[in-house]
Amino acid sequence: MVATHPPEAPAAAAAPAAPAQARAARRGPHRRLLPSPHAQGMLALLVTVTIWAAFALSARALSASSLLPADAALLRFGVPVLVLLPALWRRRRRIAAVRPGPALKIVCGAGVPFFLAAMHGGALTSAAFVGSIVPGMVPLFVAALMTARGHRAPRGTQAVGLALIAVGVLALVWRYVVPVDTGVLAGAGILLVASGLWALYTVGLREIDLDPVGSIGLLCLPSFAVIALLVLTGVLPTGLAHAAGGDIALFLVVQGLGVGLCAGLLYAFAIRRLGPGRSSTVGSLSPVAVVLLAMPLLDESPTLAVAIGVPLITAGVVLANRRPKPKVPADA
Repeated sequence: MVATHPPEAPAAAAAPAAPAQARAARRGPHRRLLPSPHAQGMLALLVTVTIWAAFALSARALSASSLLPADAALLRFGVPVLVLLPALWRRRRRIAAVRPGPALKIVCGAGVPFFLAAMHGGALTSAAFVGSIVPGMVPLFVAALMTARGHRAPRGTQAVGLALIAVGVLALVWRYVVPVDTGVLAGAGILLVASGLWALYTVGLREIDLDPVGSIGLLCLPSFAVIALLVLTGVLPTGLAHAAGGDIALFLVVQGLGVGLCAGLLYAFAIRRLGPGRSSTVGSLSPVAVVLLAMPLLDESPTLAVAIGVPLITAGVVLANRRPKPKVPADA
């Protein structure tokens, strides 16, 4: 094609643009290597879902390891405190300023009571139960807590989602009702308690003004102190001194670094990149991931109850986390 501008115009334009082109040439390839904010959020969320699935698997695997529940709790709450100690020291005044009510919800909801309930319930049931009941029932418990505090009861799609969650849990446990399997039913009941505690933790997080690191400190500092006191006084037995090195390393990575540290930070990062709605929807894949991973890692075969219950719970969580779109004014 023939240029329509005079010959001197390109040269004139090129002169001032040369430095900018040089800078772009230097930075361009590096910028293209970085994923988009959406891709970063999705990657963080997928890693978080994997960590949540690993938590469910470790809850089931604990009964077959050389560690006791108190040992796993020491690793779960102690490792984040040790890693984040300098950052927590800088936030000590903000952490200490949290009101007792919300702090108690967080420490009880995701601290020692929740952890021991999840571990014990997992020992009595299966990884699929832990991965489905504990996170799956949280929206239903949160809705109940918020309604009891005067908020509007869920309606429409959210109500349908909560109903699907309840039906999915019933599908999971039904085969153990007739004939009665007291061990599995007791384990399912304990997991329901753990889920209710996690819902309390979720509500408590809405009532505090701390960044993710501060929230981890508010949870782990008192939780580690409590579990250490219970172990030192002999209330809870420990076998950490005689445990296998492989078991210690596994729970240190999964519980301490994974669940205790990375999951909280990565999930907060994903919410900032994707928003809470999309994050909750993708996070609902955790039960499916648990079932798929439990097959090769724990030699668990999904039963018909699991094949029916897990998809129902997953679909229910997706619907329960949907938020109605804001109405656009007619004159807009």
